[in-house]
Amino acid sequence: MAELCSLREAVSQLIHDGDTVAMEGFTHLIPHAAGHEVIRQGKRDLSLVRMTPDLVYDQLIGSGAAKSLRFSWGGNPGVGSLHRLRDAVEKGWPHKLDIREHSHADMANAYVAGASGLPFAVLRGYTGSDLPKHNDHIRFIQCPYTGETLATTPAVRPDVTVIHAQQADRQGNVLLWGILGVQKEAALAAKRLIVTVEEIVDKLEAAPNACILPKWVISAVCHVPGGAFPSYAQGYNERDNRFYLAWDAISRDREAFTAWIQRHVRDTADFAEFRRVYAESSQLAEAA
Repeated sequence: MAELCSLREAVSQLIHDGDTVAMEGFTHLIPHAAGHEVIRQGKRDLSLVRMTPDLVYDQLIGSGAAKSLRFSWGGNPGVGSLHRLRDAVEKGWPHKLDIREHSHADMANAYVAGASGLPFAVLRGYTGSDLPKHNDHIRFIQCPYTGETLATTPAVRPDVTVIHAQQADRQGNVLLWGILGVQKEAALAAKRLIVTVEEIVDKLEAAPNACILPKWVISAVCHVPGGAFPSYAQGYNERDNRFYLAWDAISRDREAFTAWIQRHVRDTADFAEFRRVYAESSQLAEAA
């Protein structure tokens, strides 16, 4: 059952060193605040999973929190590469990162399999692809009914899934809308679920069947307004495109990245203070 608590408490109690952690969100509702709290608390040896790792995973990897990454695409959307991810894979900094790349369809089906309590997912895919040559977890079976060759992939069953949403009520029922990606499937596949939300309301004004994450599947609900920044939360705030552009320069250099993480994340008490520090540093940069 959902407990309303601070993000600091949720991360401390529910995310442990060595856990498999999924932080999902597709262009929208990306749980940046939770990623920062993981860095702040110095979590280590995490096996990260995400369909589309972008800036928050670049920060986690560069900060040394991750030992592996299972994903289907990685980049700074609309800008270019994730330089901390590339540095970890290509040069082992801050340490070696094991990666397993899959297709989008593979990852989506893997989450569905995990949510269904199945050991693997079956999909019609990878025909003509070289990806199975580089990922021995992608395997093939013959359909017992048609004889067709089908691809399989291990289910994703995170120890912890983290998502951001627009609203929760005081009982812990969560409402989210807009581009959803695989948030629901990732949430239901996990042993523990942390949800950060824009606001907590007395009553969700939800249409029938709109609430897809009821209180009994959620471990913790944390009130973190703006917790998806710099991504957007439909109905609450817009995407900060300047941040994505600025991140390309910040993340290219190890020293610049380390200094940025220290000042903006490790030296701040919470995400609200991060937002204040970031706003101040951005204003100073513009004035210069």
